[in-house]
Amino acid sequence: MRSYTRHQLKQDAFAASTAETISWAVEHRSGLIAAGVVVVVILAVLGGGWGYITYRDQQASAELALAIQKYSYPVRPPGQPATPEVPSYGSSQERDTIANKEFTRIADKYRFTQSAAMARYFAGVTARDLGDNPTAEKDLQEVADSRYHDIGSLAKMALAAVYHDTHRNLQAVDIYKQLIDHPTVSVGKSAAQLALASLYETMAQPDEAKHIYEQMQKESPGTAIAQIAGQKLQALKQ
Repeated sequence: MRSYTRHQLKQDAFAASTAETISWAVEHRSGLIAAGVVVVVILAVLGGGWGYITYRDQQASAELALAIQKYSYPVRPPGQPATPEVPSYGSSQERDTIANKEFTRIADKYRFTQSAAMARYFAGVTARDLGDNPTAEKDLQEVADSRYHDIGSLAKMALAAVYHDTHRNLQAVDIYKQLIDHPTVSVGKSAAQLALASLYETMAQPDEAKHIYEQMQKESPGTAIAQIAGQKLQALKQ
């Protein structure tokens, strides 16, 4: 998941989100039209707000991109000294601790922007990697409940993993089923199906996993997805 989201983020321009402002304007449109002078004033305010939100998200985007770049630095093998020419970390814990603080700072500083939501997602992921499941759950739930559906889907996948870590498999099953029923660009149906089937295997429910793999083969015949499902079925038979 981490490598996938990094790749997506490098391609993402982090466009500013102003859905709430637009909704406000639509809801109050009739009242504004009734008072022409007020319309001019409100439009001016909205225009300034739009520009401010865009500017804030651009700032957040730049800081987030730098944080992700640093997060991507490699972990040095044990005993290998650090070199200034090649940035690196002495351990994965060091990397995750530094990254978590930076992602949290960005998420807090640029609240209500799309980049802040992605920063909060990474804060949750790194908190889980550090073993801080309560903080991870809080951060990921916040993103899962946000209006950014693609980022929210990533957060739900990570949240399901936290539920599994904390022995709440039924809650994880519910999340995967939601993602299967409502796929997004970031988390497709097949990805959620594979995750759910894998969870069923860990829950010693091979028949449930088998049913999902067979369904994937039926829905996507002749594709890489079907091939993966077939390999999973073969492994279940062994």
